[in-house]
Amino acid sequence: MLHTLTYTVPEDGLTIETILQDKWKLGKKLIHDLRMQKAVSDTSGELLQWKLPNKKGDVLVFTWEGESSNYLPSDQIPLYVAYEDEYLIIASKPRGVATHPNEVGQNHTFMNTVTHYLSSKEQAYGEHVHRIDEGTKGLVVVAKNPIVKGMLDRMLENKTIIRTYEAIVEGQVKNQHGTIRAAIGNDRHHPTRKRVSPSGQQAITHYEVVGRHPEYTKVHAILETGRTHQIRVHLAHLGHPIVGDDLYGAKKTATKTYELHAFKVQFMHPITGEMIIVEDKR
Repeated sequence: MLHTLTYTVPEDGLTIETILQDKWKLGKKLIHDLRMQKAVSDTSGELLQWKLPNKKGDVLVFTWEGESSNYLPSDQIPLYVAYEDEYLIIASKPRGVATHPNEVGQNHTFMNTVTHYLSSKEQAYGEHVHRIDEGTKGLVVVAKNPIVKGMLDRMLENKTIIRTYEAIVEGQVKNQHGTIRAAIGNDRHHPTRKRVSPSGQQAITHYEVVGRHPEYTKVHAILETGRTHQIRVHLAHLGHPIVGDDLYGAKKTATKTYELHAFKVQFMHPITGEMIIVEDKR
């Protein structure tokens, strides 16, 4: 498919090579594809030289053939779009829905719904930058083209995309705030459960108490690492499993759901440089 992206140079002296390699930190394959396709021009369509410096305010137009997404479009799940521009979408995944398909032909996931939404706008590319557990509701960032996807991937690795979760946990959390540093690995006694394990992957969660009730505590948690079930495992390890999360020791509830909401995401927009702060207020 044909991808397009426009970018306004933010300062004097930047070359296309510098922007792609140093500023955007794109992968070598994508940079090679852009170079081979002579993908960069000005607004009049004139091709630009990669090693020549550009001036602040110059507009670069990227046009290239690249991959499209292969999710099956489906409108069976409601989609709440909290933020959108020409580069990315931030939308809310409902509780009980997988972020993306795990098998061929699966079409009841968040990404199938996003694909349907984009196809209605004649757009064929959308890829999630991160994911959240099926039982967790909340915000997911989706890139609209491979350049933005590459940039957001690097930002996630560098921990400059901040995701805040709200959890309601059993009991009274003693400290008003704290940091849980406990490696997470597989539980050999259960096919999907994770556990704190010295031989597991490093995992760090920061938390703050934001509300108290005689039987439960409301906390905000920020991930420094992104391990599977991390917040659920860490809060249970603290002695306060998330309400309804019986996989990690909470009391069983009639709804069979647990109270975890990825309600806020913030980061510096990779293209515009604007600080993006989005909250899921539903």
